[in-house]
Amino acid sequence: MLNIFRDYFLKLVDKSVKQNQNNILKFTDPYNTHTMIDLGCDDGTWTLQVATEARAQEVHGVEIVKDRAKLAQEKGIKIKVSDLNQKIEYEDCSFDFVLSNQVIEHIKDTDLFVSEIYRILKPNGYTIISTENLSSTHNIFALMLGFQPFSMTNFSSKGTIGNPLALWNDKPIDRCTSWQHNRLFSIKGLQDLLKKHGFIIEGVKTAGYYPLCGFISNIDSIHGHWLTIKARKP
Repeated sequence: MLNIFRDYFLKLVDKSVKQNQNNILKFTDPYNTHTMIDLGCDDGTWTLQVATEARAQEVHGVEIVKDRAKLAQEKGIKIKVSDLNQKIEYEDCSFDFVLSNQVIEHIKDTDLFVSEIYRILKPNGYTIISTENLSSTHNIFALMLGFQPFSMTNFSSKGTIGNPLALWNDKPIDRCTSWQHNRLFSIKGLQDLLKKHGFIIEGVKTAGYYPLCGFISNIDSIHGHWLTIKARKP
């Protein structure tokens, strides 16, 4: 029974990831993006897909894992290997577009991270930030059962903790600590953080609605799993 549940859930996850990627692509601005940077660009595959949609002419990326950064560099992305918990190594007002997909939940100092995004953006530049939604339906359900929220179970290299329904329960995770979650936001929480740092919110979308079909998140965006916000620097 547990394997059936896991297989069903994995299919939902795969569909919701694609739905979230579509949300990000819909938020890109193809007319005013000359330079863009992807904070946490991994191997650069997704970075280039977004860059194509945004029609960016110059593409940069920051990645902490050297092997992944090398792969991104081989794809033509201008890479810096750096820890995003530190000051971002670019000049003020360098980019028209800053992308951050599934990164902010791993950051220890989110004030520094958001202020650095604001600093490196040009006036009228925009950022798209996507992360897991703390107030998603399945996270709320887990809390009601006294479990860790699904999105907050990867705090240990020994495997997921505090939730017997988690997909990778009791399986050791052979990853560096940069993959562990530190902070999660609800929609209102992330919006408020961005506003306090001077951003103007232009759009909010969610994707996935576990354990139901993802299209429901188009109706009830507050409780969708993947949270994506577009915000602009005045």
